Amino acid sequence: MPGGRLTQQERQQIALGVADGLAYAEIARRLDRPTSTVTREVMRNGGPSGYRADQAHRATERRARRRQAAAPRDADPAALPHGRDPEAVAEYEEQFTAVMMQSGLSNKMTARVMVCLLTADSGSMTAAELVRRLQVSPASISKSIAFLESQALVRRERDEGRRERYIIDENLWYQSMVASIRSLHQQVDIARRGAGVLGPGTPAAVRLENVARFFDFIAESLARAAEQARDILYVAAEAPSGGADDEE
Repeated sequence: MPGGRLTQQERQQIALGVADGLAYAEIARRLDRPTSTVTREVMRNGGPSGYRADQAHRATERRARRRQAAAPRDADPAALPHGRDPEAVAEYEEQFTAVMMQSGLSNKMTARVMVCLLTADSGSMTAAELVRRLQVSPASISKSIAFLESQALVRRERDEGRRERYIIDENLWYQSMVASIRSLHQQVDIARRGAGVLGPGTPAAVRLENVARFFDFIAESLARAAEQARDILYVAAEAPSGGADDEE
């Protein structure tokens, strides 16, 4: 399977595939590239509706020049805990960000913040740490955190130094699911209200009642599954083999 950067010709083929409504997996198969490469390429360059081959190629060249200017050629990658490979971690985080964007976090900065918190061993970071990690402005971090809070995906607390820390913990995933279930119930209620307003038995009312039944079933199924699976969130990690202590 070929590696390296995408060529301009490959980007043109991706643009044609996206315009034709092809799945990323099919475009990748035609290019003999991993699906993740195509997904990441499209999502970081405007998404399905805004992807343009020439613009994507120029943007990639600009990013490459900025990276070269930012770090000396002989600079070693920053050391990561537990012997992690910095290049492998960076590649993984980029792929994870693309997946998060496809899953609903359409704003790239918000997805990057979420990935940073998820991949931090502590599950928490301060605003200053996120700014340094992502090389963005404090305002960008603040806006992203505000959205994640509104979705019950992160919470804030103050550490001993009175700094705000943004935290992702096991209970937040459960609470986020509960919020999603609550939203589904609201959609059930509004659909059934519409069925009454539009007249029982009319085509529009029947459609809305079917929507209500569908969301009601999904909400109840999710609620049962969330309760049954809740303990999975609290399974402790297995201790690594060997006698070495974990790095802080």
